[in-house]
Amino acid sequence: MNILLASQSPRRKELLSSLGFDFEVVKIDCEEILPKHIEIGEAAAYLSELKAEAFRKLENDEVLITADTIVAIDNQILGKPKDADDAKNMLQKLSGKTHQVYTGITIKTSNQTFTETDVANVEFDEISDEEIDYYVQKYRPFDKAGSYGIQEWLGMAKIRKMEGSFYTIMGLPTHLVYKILNKI
Repeated sequence: MNILLASQSPRRKELLSSLGFDFEVVKIDCEEILPKHIEIGEAAAYLSELKAEAFRKLENDEVLITADTIVAIDNQILGKPKDADDAKNMLQKLSGKTHQVYTGITIKTSNQTFTETDVANVEFDEISDEEIDYYVQKYRPFDKAGSYGIQEWLGMAKIRKMEGSFYTIMGLPTHLVYKILNKI
């Protein structure tokens, strides 16, 4: 089985490798646009499927893994920040509140497609403007949904409580990936 990971995320690469799988990283050019009225809980799975569909036809021995992570608070999706000001605004919205992190995965073979979503709740302590400035300047979270990485300073210093998988929050629900790859 030749596993193809369609992600440039260093975190996803690290997690899949830590699960013990050998894989090749591939690139997919896909415009990630959500339909206007999609349910928040369906958005991450929709985007992971969109990426999988945009990839070339798979050979019989190939397995493609795509993923997408969505951060949501107060019925609003927070994507990846456009710039430092956008990142700061997102972190101010998350400060002192509980939000949801949805990671959808699609695992596709030449004749089967499996798509699942995992969700985790994350509660932040209050984050001061100075702490937000420090985090954005030092960690530059512009490639992260919701403008933060749980494995970085902000996650270590400010997450009060989590319900769900740490790895789902990090960007790859490893328990689901492992289960589906073993089924295949």
